[in-house]
Amino acid sequence: MPSPLPVTLVSACVMTLFYLALCARVSRGRMRYHVSLGDGGNQDLLARMRAHANFIEYVPLSLILMGVLETASTNPIVLAAGGGLLFLFRVLHVVGIPRPAPNIFRFIGASGTYLLLLAASIWGLVLVFVA
Repeated sequence: MPSPLPVTLVSACVMTLFYLALCARVSRGRMRYHVSLGDGGNQDLLARMRAHANFIEYVPLSLILMGVLETASTNPIVLAAGGGLLFLFRVLHVVGIPRPAPNIFRFIGASGTYLLLLAASIWGLVLVFVA
């Protein structure tokens, strides 16, 4: 039985696998630095935790918008490109977090994510009020 939202499903699965990798990074950091709660004042663990938290702060809303847009029969190629870009931006953000500011990885990762959320939101509003 085919998925009713194949683009969103693939995007969600890829994002979840990356999220699990971020979870494992935090867990390894906790074991390495012997910290069970919080960051213990360790900057590396704090960076791992923020990368993990930031991912889960932005990706669910992105996937919800993607799923709703897909149910509105929007172009699946454009949606797939958006899902691929979201993954790329989230990876760049994770790479950039531990680097000193300013850094291009974090800037592109964060800005790209914001622009995708803005574009998806506007696209959805246009579908409802203009189309």
